[in-house]
Amino acid sequence: MAIEANVTLVEGMEFKGTASSGHTLTLDANHQYGGRNSGFRAMELVLIGLAGCTGMDVISILRKKKQGVVGFEVNVKGERAEEHPMVYKKIDVEYVIKGRDISEEAVARSISLSWDKYCSVGAMLKKTADMNYTYKIIEIR
Repeated sequence: MAIEANVTLVEGMEFKGTASSGHTLTLDANHQYGGRNSGFRAMELVLIGLAGCTGMDVISILRKKKQGVVGFEVNVKGERAEEHPMVYKKIDVEYVIKGRDISEEAVARSISLSWDKYCSVGAMLKKTADMNYTYKIIEIR
């Protein structure tokens, strides 16, 4: 399955990115690198891609397990290498699950399946980064 993406220079360091899905976004550099800070940095999008990939896996599995999730977020923090190409060397992922009667076993299993089987973004990043995750369940009454 091929996926295509394109970026087109707008001005300065600002680019408009378009993917084969038809969605667009803005990329830009900060002022220090000649940009206007009008969009995402490419390496930010990598972390957002990871959060989205694993988040979609986990919430899908939790729904199949009929867990009463009413709120869900994935927080990601990445530390990059000091020298170019400055890849991510360490990535910490935190899952926050809010709901009623959420099974800790279901949460742990859902995250494990995402990390070990389903999340393609995570599988790629594991090749350069030490990746760890934590989760917390917030019971809503």
